[in-house]
Amino acid sequence: MNVETISSAPRQKDFNSNSKKLDTVEVEAMHMDTDTLKSQNPPETTDNNTLHYDPDAITAFYNKRPLKVWKRQIGILWTFVLFAFSWWLDKVTGNATKNERKRAIWLREILTNLGPAFIKVGQALSTRPDLASPIYLDELTKLQDQLPAFPNEVAYHFIEEELGFTPAEIYTELTSNPIAAASLGQVYKGKLKTGETVAVKVQRPGLAESIALDIYILRELAIWADKHVQRLRSDLVAIMDEFGTRVFEEMDYNQEGRNAERFQQLYGHMKDIYVPKIYWQYTGRRVLTMEWITGTKLTNVEAIKAKNIDAKYMIEIGVQCSLRQLLEHGFFHADPHPGNLLASPDGKLVYLDFGMMSEVKPYQRYGLLEAVVHLVNRDFEALAQDYVKLEFLSPETNLTPIISALAGVFNDALGASVAELNFKSITDQLSALMYEYPFRVPAYYALIIRSLVTLEGIAINVEPNFKVLSKAYPYVAKRLLTDPSPELRTSLRDLLFKDGDFRWNRLENLLRNASNSDDYNISKVLDQALIFLLSERGDFIRVHLVEELINNLDLASRNTFINVRTKVGEWLGMKLEKTAVTTSRNTVEEKRVEHIKNIWQIIQNTPGFDPMQLVQLVPNILGKPEMQKMGQQVAGGLTQRMIARLIRQLLLYPEYSNINGQKSKTQPQLSLPIYSR
Repeated sequence: MNVETISSAPRQKDFNSNSKKLDTVEVEAMHMDTDTLKSQNPPETTDNNTLHYDPDAITAFYNKRPLKVWKRQIGILWTFVLFAFSWWLDKVTGNATKNERKRAIWLREILTNLGPAFIKVGQALSTRPDLASPIYLDELTKLQDQLPAFPNEVAYHFIEEELGFTPAEIYTELTSNPIAAASLGQVYKGKLKTGETVAVKVQRPGLAESIALDIYILRELAIWADKHVQRLRSDLVAIMDEFGTRVFEEMDYNQEGRNAERFQQLYGHMKDIYVPKIYWQYTGRRVLTMEWITGTKLTNVEAIKAKNIDAKYMIEIGVQCSLRQLLEHGFFHADPHPGNLLASPDGKLVYLDFGMMSEVKPYQRYGLLEAVVHLVNRDFEALAQDYVKLEFLSPETNLTPIISALAGVFNDALGASVAELNFKSITDQLSALMYEYPFRVPAYYALIIRSLVTLEGIAINVEPNFKVLSKAYPYVAKRLLTDPSPELRTSLRDLLFKDGDFRWNRLENLLRNASNSDDYNISKVLDQALIFLLSERGDFIRVHLVEELINNLDLASRNTFINVRTKVGEWLGMKLEKTAVTTSRNTVEEKRVEHIKNIWQIIQNTPGFDPMQLVQLVPNILGKPEMQKMGQQVAGGLTQRMIARLIRQLLLYPEYSNINGQKSKTQPQLSLPIYSR
């Protein structure tokens, strides 16, 4: 790498006394000329102006500086040892409650002093009311945007160095002090010469050096653990490299701006989602100018209520947006802590800070969708296969004991209802399972879980009984019904058919859940269902559908005949008992008919359903060769049953039959095929 300095700070000692030379880790701060101010578009990504995480370069650099590394390691260890000892002493002496605020402040100060990597750990912990007490949460929340600021002189110099003009030449107004300070930078409120109110984010000095050293230490610890802890199932080195890659990207504000615009393109059209505008002519690698947003943190429930905004609805919007990030487009916000999610005065959920983003590949997205479906429906054999697809298990793994273990773990965790399940309970149960069996957690999964668990932590703070999965399943059901991908078509088939029987109750459940999804289009579902039914891949459904039609039409026709015969008898003055057809399948048939009625009711009540569309489709459907063949098969099957019944009743065993077609004595069964294909 042709790079020069670890620090983004200016070379003048007055502005950053901590700036160090490091010719293998970070590019020199790019000096942008005045033409940048005329550009409305993001700068092209090049190797000369973008930070890159290079673990080999960082390792080579710090391997030559053992004293610096040891000093940092001892400082980190000693700090936490002192904190742990004091916490233990409070427990022993009975002063834990009395000193809890003091210890919480101390922990916040420790994480602040240790730098950005540890601040991010504190930010994640601040969203978990189920893991930390309210006093600790109150203090850790300050790590989101209430960190110590660095001098304005440094920030102003960065603005001039990046944009080519002094702040006074760019902004008509700029707050005298930052209105927020976070782990990587601080934010000023300003106004452009053109009148727009903006947020100006300026990066901290010495940032890359601090982060690179901590990542090096944590990565060396991960390497040691991989070698010496045999029962370790996670690829800690890969996880650290993924984290390092994302953090280095986060230190490039040009990349953050590109991320924001991509996020807007993918999710900005969703109902009540808002993404601020980026002002590229006033943005550089260490300075970001974006639209100013007035809003309230989602965790400030009382303030949100005072503005007549439904905090729970905001969370539901966040869940739906996260689902589309993870399972639809794969580009997701990996740092959704409360400081990055605001409720605007007009009731929109505003996303901020697009520095830490990540991607889920298509096969991973489909694998996650299938895993949710199989988990909800307790199909643990398929769930074990999902873990192979998602790279948690190698293809050579013997899945038999794992299937039994999954059944034992999740049958308890799932309880009576999916609505009772949350992501934390899933991850807790999985942690125990992965310790016993040869699971290996892939790097991409760590950021997904961090994102979901953080979002759930915010949700729990707003509504203690909020269950993310119960809000997520309608979207999963919608995708299962509407996504034409072969992976999900196979999952849908496996879900609806078992041992040759169609499970109407599961189709009813899917349709009911999917109808609760905001962008669910029932017309699209019906169109795709017909296309799939008439395709080669839908052949297996047509086979089962023909059999179901024969069964139901046969039963209906026999009962209709009995009803007509009874009515005619009444007109003629004959006393005939009205007896419905009874068979060994009667209870099953009744349940099936009930499910079909419910399904039709759900379809009729689903927003967007237009019965005229079905009427218009009928001529085209009836003209399809597949439908004509199905009609012939149904007619043939019904005819065969009528002939078989006639032979049985009139020719072979007339003495065993009464006028209603019911057998009065035991008789041999005549077996004929239902239909031929």
